[in-house]
Amino acid sequence: MIKIKNLTATVNDGQQTILNGLDLEVPAGEVHAIMGPNGAGKSTLSYVLTGKDGYDVTDGSVEYLGEDLLAMEPEDRASKGVFLSFQYPLEIPGVPTMTFLRTALNAQLKSRGEDPMTAPDFLKKARAIASDLKIKPDMLRRPLNVGFSGGEKKRMEIFQMMMLEPKFIIMDETDSGLDVDALRIVADGVNALRSPDRGMLIITHYQRLLDYIVPDRVHVLSAGKIVASGDADFAKKLEKEGYDEYAA
Repeated sequence: MIKIKNLTATVNDGQQTILNGLDLEVPAGEVHAIMGPNGAGKSTLSYVLTGKDGYDVTDGSVEYLGEDLLAMEPEDRASKGVFLSFQYPLEIPGVPTMTFLRTALNAQLKSRGEDPMTAPDFLKKARAIASDLKIKPDMLRRPLNVGFSGGEKKRMEIFQMMMLEPKFIIMDETDSGLDVDALRIVADGVNALRSPDRGMLIITHYQRLLDYIVPDRVHVLSAGKIVASGDADFAKKLEKEGYDEYAA
């Protein structure tokens, strides 16, 4: 689904290299986890894949569903099904949550040549998903993320993900700030989207999330590149022993 080869990226107008020859492939139908120490480049990888400003790719390639992902504008990446769950979701005062989400969903349907979702169908789907995620109706009536706790913002990210049903999901430390109950609810939502034609990349510091979302592969990112990989049990080893063995 996504093939990353020799990806090198800089920030601060090229003064600092963050990704340094990173290679990674995530096939459709698989969930891969990225772990590693602070400053290794985990969040930078998510930003580069989604096209955030300020991150310059100086070498390498990213193929997504047979196309050059790096040649696409951020909105085109989103319309083709690339979704990022933010580590720190933004508050957007004045923008109602449901208006925002219906606009985003119908924009994606339009880009695929599909008919927009009617208001009744949209509300039916939204209410069902909100119920599964234990999101109260009043949360859906607020401006996007305004006044939400950290856990509520993360739950809202999963709500958006389940509404949009993206092809390739990137989760940047979604477990940060979640208590055990919220973590389980979020994980249930993610697991509900596992399918043979969807890929997921989960970025996390801790193994606890991977108790609930069991990955097919676990990778260690250190000094801007993948330096070790293993199966789901590899995450438990990393939690126990740390990353010193893989330090550059």
